[in-house]
Amino acid sequence: MNTTEAKRILETALICAQQPMPVRDLRVLFNDSLGADTIKTLLEELQQEWTGRGVELVCVATGWRFQSRPEMREYLDRLHPEKPPRYSRATLETLAIIAYRQPVTRGDMEDIRGVTISSLIIKQLEDRGWIEVIGHREAPGRPALYATTKHFLDDLGLASLDQLPLMESPAQPGGMLDMLADLPAAEGASHELPLEEIVADGGNATAAESGSESGDAEPFALSGNPT
Repeated sequence: MNTTEAKRILETALICAQQPMPVRDLRVLFNDSLGADTIKTLLEELQQEWTGRGVELVCVATGWRFQSRPEMREYLDRLHPEKPPRYSRATLETLAIIAYRQPVTRGDMEDIRGVTISSLIIKQLEDRGWIEVIGHREAPGRPALYATTKHFLDDLGLASLDQLPLMESPAQPGGMLDMLADLPAAEGASHELPLEEIVADGGNATAAESGSESGDAEPFALSGNPT
């Protein structure tokens, strides 16, 4: 099989795929006759060939996928003009803390935010598939340690946490959330949305949150790099 035909097969499989496809799955297309390095090289060549089009080939945390470019969002939004409901600022701040300081316990998050975090916030993020328990801290009560998932990275269009915007200096929640909201993200594999819009899976912002959870929390500082 020549290179052109191999790329044609990869291109077809990825366009038809419902989810990102890892290299190990793409090798099945060729009965494992092509090695992982060869597949990656072909994918990188495909990336270049799609340069300048409205759709791009990207590598995210769980594999490779085609998705629309951010500048196409204005036009695609016209097909679905209704905006999804958004989660509260408190939920976004909690998500950002986990992303930048993981693994963290609920107590850690509360120390940073300076307020009690509603259990509903944690459940919302877990239900969305953006955070998960990865272990327990060896401390009284063995509190759960939370971290972000690969699905979280996929929705932001990132391959790893290293691609989160770096914090050059301690920042208040608003500035950090603005940086996260500017990242390209995707619902499915075709339409990018900023973080504040894709943090919505049906259902409104938490009505049960107290006044201290309404977005008026005290500023908090984060370290420079995600772990």
